[in-house]
Amino acid sequence: MTEPTPGTEAAARVADVLLLFTDGPSRLGVSAIARELGLSKAVVHRILQSLATRGMVVLDPDSRQYRLGAAATALGARAFRDSDLRASALDLLRALRDETGETATLTALVPDGRIYLDQVEGTHEIKMTVELGRRFPLHAGSSGKCMLAFLPEDARRRALAGPLAALTTSTVTDPDSLAAELDDVRARGFAQSGGERQADAGSVAAPVFGITGEVIGSISVCGPRYRVTEEFVEKIAPRVVDTAERISRRMGHRG
Repeated sequence: MTEPTPGTEAAARVADVLLLFTDGPSRLGVSAIARELGLSKAVVHRILQSLATRGMVVLDPDSRQYRLGAAATALGARAFRDSDLRASALDLLRALRDETGETATLTALVPDGRIYLDQVEGTHEIKMTVELGRRFPLHAGSSGKCMLAFLPEDARRRALAGPLAALTTSTVTDPDSLAAELDDVRARGFAQSGGERQADAGSVAAPVFGITGEVIGSISVCGPRYRVTEEFVEKIAPRVVDTAERISRRMGHRG
């Protein structure tokens, strides 16, 4: 195995620091970052200083904690705007929302999890919304589970090896139970969730595939748990699967 060069290792550390802001608190201090990444405070401080001079992070003088800056926001906005997956899905998400009245979402697979790329909010007064750009684990919620089910076997096995964090009291954290559920997802072509990522939320989701047949994302219909009943899932699941397949074809998939 090729040993990482000093430049490569430094770049990886900078990326790791930035990625921490996508997973947890919006504000982080030097000590917390150093603890999470196993780096010295001096190294973390130098990285943050460098990022701050480029507008990627901003220091709050009162709390002495950092948050993402305007440059990071602009970078993320450009990524969203230029996303082929988002462009391919948007009109179909709107149609799905119009048919169901519930919020339709688009998720992308990213290293160690997933992020919501887009959403078309439902028409009900009480509706679900999702946080765009924040990384979530694959095992919690239908959008993640339907991708996890279709990952290559070795990647799926690594994910099931855990740890499987409990985001709510309904999150499935037992590897054997989750593995059995993923087998069902592969057989049916869709996943459903009841309060697993967000309490009192229900959803049904289907995977989106890329040109080489790999899973690259998912779409879902989500709403308050009391409206996403078994009858609702049975009615809407075929429509969600069909919409996901249409997006997959737009992304070059011919499976």
